[in-house]
Amino acid sequence: MSTPLSRPPQLESSIRRVAILFSGGPAPAANAVISTAAVSFLRNNIEVVGIMHGYSHLVEFAPDHPMEEGRDYIQITHHSLKRTRNSPGILIGTARANPGRNVSDPAHLKDPERVAPLKTAYDALVSIGVDALISIGGDDTLKTANKFQRFQDELPEESPRIPVVHLPKTIDNDYMGIDFTFGYFTAVDTLAMEIRNLLADAESAQSYFVAETMGRSAGWLSYGAAIAGEASLVISVEDITGKYAAVEETTDAKTGEKQTRQVMNLPEVTKRIVATMRVREESEGKPYGVIVVAEGLAEYLPYKEIKGVPRDEHGHIAISKLNLSRFFAELIGEEYTRQTGRKRKMTGLTLGYECRCARPNAFDVMLGSQLGVGAYRALVEKRLNGVMVSVSGQLDLNYVPFEKLVDPDTLVTVVRFIKQDSDFHRLARFLETYVD
Repeated sequence: MSTPLSRPPQLESSIRRVAILFSGGPAPAANAVISTAAVSFLRNNIEVVGIMHGYSHLVEFAPDHPMEEGRDYIQITHHSLKRTRNSPGILIGTARANPGRNVSDPAHLKDPERVAPLKTAYDALVSIGVDALISIGGDDTLKTANKFQRFQDELPEESPRIPVVHLPKTIDNDYMGIDFTFGYFTAVDTLAMEIRNLLADAESAQSYFVAETMGRSAGWLSYGAAIAGEASLVISVEDITGKYAAVEETTDAKTGEKQTRQVMNLPEVTKRIVATMRVREESEGKPYGVIVVAEGLAEYLPYKEIKGVPRDEHGHIAISKLNLSRFFAELIGEEYTRQTGRKRKMTGLTLGYECRCARPNAFDVMLGSQLGVGAYRALVEKRLNGVMVSVSGQLDLNYVPFEKLVDPDTLVTVVRFIKQDSDFHRLARFLETYVD
């Protein structure tokens, strides 16, 4: 046990050079994670390299296209880390390249063609002497880290192994295995400020804004922003149940098979929003407000509304190709006029990108710093492989094995939704305009 004011002891480790890689969308406090992870290794005389822009350069590696310092990776030093912990942006950049995209079943790990991008990434890291990897990213990046680890299990015995530790990142906060992800509270702060500004604008003009926020799979970000921003109502994917949900039958274009999917009951959802508007106007004297909707509701639109919209390599609908807020604004405006005979200005707008690289608040810096240090402690102190670093309570570190987060049979992660009727979910309902 260390004594007060003593530094952590230097430890013997087989790791001589560790790589840090950031993948997926940006998040505030990314640099707190990167810099504290890096300095922990540097102080134990372990070299640190930052892989530039996620996996995008690693998957381009070839004998005639070797990894190049400055282009594909950088050497991270104490000097390059000065005053970076609180800085916005991402020191090593990011990208969405996914070397595990062709692997969707454990059997695929034995298929040389399917694992070729994983092998290329592995060969690229080996070529620059990397013998441990810190992966920072969302659930898709976690899946890739898991596949990278399992790919190595199939390598010949004499091949070097690169242990991998994953650090959870998403402003959506929809991660299993951790209470809150770094950047979430800064993103909520940023969006809440914008919602409060819109609320003042709406009051001045006696109008409404429909603000679409990020949150593809769950409603943590939209709910947090709505609560802190004093929005009039928030609706996310967790709310599409009961009379607000419907079942739609479609035909697969390739196989001709009938498929069913849960969708929004748009008339009922629209009526519920208008009910809030009318209560605010008729009972509270507030003919204005801000309605927050989560972007993930796009996945619940009827097929006719999303037909032809492309999807990314992770299978997600390209939400940027839709305008969900304007779509809702038009439906709400029409329903309001139908019910009241009056018009109310409805403006749809999208909030999101402006919060991803905001300067992090103190909590996210502390949380991100502990996760960064946790990567060092997992790899050097505890000599772990295939774990996600987690934080709970008073920034207590935990190490969660990949197999507890990724289904070993499907290689898919589980989304953490806001639980219906949980205290967090009910908080928004208490603070909104009451509607019977």
